[in-house]
Amino acid sequence: MTETIHALSSGALPAGIAVVRVSGPGAFAALRRLTPKPVEPRRATLRTLAKDGVVIDTALVLAFPAPASATGEDVAEFHLHGGIAVVAALFAALERAGSRLARAGEFTRRAFDTGRLDLTQVEGLADLIAAETEAQRRAALDQAGGALRRRVEDWRDRLVVLLADTEAELDFADEGDVVARVGAGDDAVATLIAELDAELRAAGRARALRNGLTVVVSGPPNVGKSSLINALAGRDVALVSPVPGTTRDAIEVRLDLGGVLVTLVDTAGLRDTDDAIEAAGIARARERIADADLVLALHCDGAPGDGVPVRTKRDLGRAGYSLAVSAVTGEGIAELEEWLRDWATSVASPGASALLSQTRTRDACARARTELADAAQQIDPVLRAEALRLALRALGEITGSVNVETVLDAVFARFCIGK
Repeated sequence: MTETIHALSSGALPAGIAVVRVSGPGAFAALRRLTPKPVEPRRATLRTLAKDGVVIDTALVLAFPAPASATGEDVAEFHLHGGIAVVAALFAALERAGSRLARAGEFTRRAFDTGRLDLTQVEGLADLIAAETEAQRRAALDQAGGALRRRVEDWRDRLVVLLADTEAELDFADEGDVVARVGAGDDAVATLIAELDAELRAAGRARALRNGLTVVVSGPPNVGKSSLINALAGRDVALVSPVPGTTRDAIEVRLDLGGVLVTLVDTAGLRDTDDAIEAAGIARARERIADADLVLALHCDGAPGDGVPVRTKRDLGRAGYSLAVSAVTGEGIAELEEWLRDWATSVASPGASALLSQTRTRDACARARTELADAAQQIDPVLRAEALRLALRALGEITGSVNVETVLDAVFARFCIGK
């Protein structure tokens, strides 16, 4: 039998308001033990919560009968004062009523198990909670609302028809109309492959929008890396000093550029040094440069390093550089920020239709595409049918209709307790 679970679903305590959610077969029994008066479903009701005659708090109470609830089970919610002792007292009362503390992601897992959400919607919900930019929010909301699920279901429905026609060819090979349908299926397979290819091409944009982009600011010591980071951030996030080698470890600042999350990384100045600590910082800088989506190679004289050349100390001259800035006067900062915005939006394309933002979904789509290509090459209907079945299975992994427990565990581990 499913256990009844509870957890804090709002922010960290203490807080003005705390929301405690209870889900499972004993949710309403626990509610009645705390407030004997009936609570009308889906109607916020003010109640005094008490256990064994001792008042816990006054709270707004809501009841959501299954299956029309967040988890698909009976759900009770308590909106009460967000004191640590208040919530602890409610938790103790719920535990005495037979409920236990939920594990991370367990509410969402139950919504998946009861069919309230599919796996793509679960991932969209996690992305929505983590969204830092407006474009990330919109993309996550689309996925949480079922945009990817609907796309995959359309592909699967058409694949089922193709598989049925192929199976019919095995059973009724001498029927003329069956042969005609199978021949028409070749065009349908080609169309599906083209649609999967289009989504796979857009996957890089979707992933960049979801995960954000990393821009490393590199160059020799005292070239103005930290000053540029501070100027772009609009606040002092990096220590600026005339002493070479001040920056030892990478410093990050996150910016919203045209709806794309961009992480700027200030790194140690690149040079030969006998200082062990500075050398370690330079080694880390080179690692960050290797992993970056873009490197801004700062320089004020001589040849710039690898990356997009940016002339610093523009007030002293910009000879031949299309990007030149001065952190002292502010010259060129707005132009560089605009250049970065244009670059970021060209890579991530906010607003474009791109659904495969997760590595898991992209890999499953790629496997489905491979199996469809195999089916298109098969003359033997038995082998063709098997390839179509494998393509169907790969698409089923995207929505979770094919149960792969290790995949499910990884997805739900992203959630906090109470979600």
